[in-house]
Amino acid sequence: MEPGDINPWLFQVEPYQGESLSHFLGRFRRANELTPAGLGKAARLGGAIAVGGALPIARWEKFRFNPPPSRQQLEALAKVVGVDADRLEQMLPPTEVGMKIEPIRLCAACYTESPCHKIEWQFKVTQECASHHLRLLSECPNCGARFKVPALWVDGHCERCFLTFAQMASYQKAI
Repeated sequence: MEPGDINPWLFQVEPYQGESLSHFLGRFRRANELTPAGLGKAARLGGAIAVGGALPIARWEKFRFNPPPSRQQLEALAKVVGVDADRLEQMLPPTEVGMKIEPIRLCAACYTESPCHKIEWQFKVTQECASHHLRLLSECPNCGARFKVPALWVDGHCERCFLTFAQMASYQKAI
């Protein structure tokens, strides 16, 4: 048996309802101790240099979907992460909906119920949480730090002052 014939065993990560691709990729990479380049290589996307010289996984984690992932790329990624390509496509913004790359936005009340970044929070038309009717947060209400890309969210707290996302819910204003 040749070393190239051995397929690595990877921990599977189930996507949350409405989860953004960025957040899902970050959770999958952490569970399997992979870098964006390592995941791209495993999916055979590592050599596919995208616009601006960035690798696809790193671009997608930053919500850079121009050009959007192709069906072929999603199917290659699906084989590695163990999630159907159609399900991965649901984690992307619909083509007819404009998307805000920055700032990263959050409904802390939703995050408390389901600890993930929801793709709908980044839609340009979305100003409030549809479930809680609260204004989305774009920075920590305690210290003013902007939220990092969801792929980097590990423990659900501000990276500067460590206020948890759950605690931030009390700062959200009703619309």
